[in-house]
Amino acid sequence: MSYLINKKNQKIAYKMIRGRSPGIIFIHGLKSDMNGIKALSIEKYAKKNKLSFIRFDCRGNGKSDGKFEDFTISDWKEDLVYIIDELTKGSQILIGSSLGGWLMTLAAKARPKKIAGLIGLSAATDFGKNFYNNLSKKNKKEIKKNGITKITSNGLSYFLKSKFFIEAKKNNILNKPFKFKKPFILIHGLKDDIVSHDIPKKIMNNTTGNNIQIIYLKSSDHRLSKREDLITINSTIDSIRYQI
Repeated sequence: MSYLINKKNQKIAYKMIRGRSPGIIFIHGLKSDMNGIKALSIEKYAKKNKLSFIRFDCRGNGKSDGKFEDFTISDWKEDLVYIIDELTKGSQILIGSSLGGWLMTLAAKARPKKIAGLIGLSAATDFGKNFYNNLSKKNKKEIKKNGITKITSNGLSYFLKSKFFIEAKKNNILNKPFKFKKPFILIHGLKDDIVSHDIPKKIMNNTTGNNIQIIYLKSSDHRLSKREDLITINSTIDSIRYQI
């Protein structure tokens, strides 16, 4: 485990393998960390192919500094861009899971010359409004009154502040064209009950480049962590590498 200290003197935990370009950066999802099945599988792929690889914990998650509720998508975008700026050399393939699929696009807009390709895994782009609309009346009332509420979902309990939704809206990207001409692949399970399978189509239609494709997996869910899913992810990395 290593730590990158940001300009606010906060620690961002990461693990890095040094290797060839293009490097790979894995970005985890909401209330997750760098130690998931997909991240570890991609790390094995990187080792096998002698590629540079980074996985990290956004602040408020995993081993990085801070409480989850004190951060927003703006902060996590900042973490990813800082990782790119401080730790990488050469072009990078960004692989984002769920929320990470949104973050990778924001980073590609911020550092276009550094990005060789994008792979979205159940990409949850612009999910803030839908997330808020699906909150209970009690949650919405608490946010309006106290500026914070406790969320219980999929076996997890955590707090969210009103600024989470304010910053999510500020970072929406489907409201104007995303200029990206490099390889962009979206993998989505048709049994995903968290992110609608219409989202990849919206992302594709919003992207100006022609080098974008969607891979739907009939029997896969939001996690995309089955053996077959992991094989598909690795094949997708191959396809981008062959185009560079």
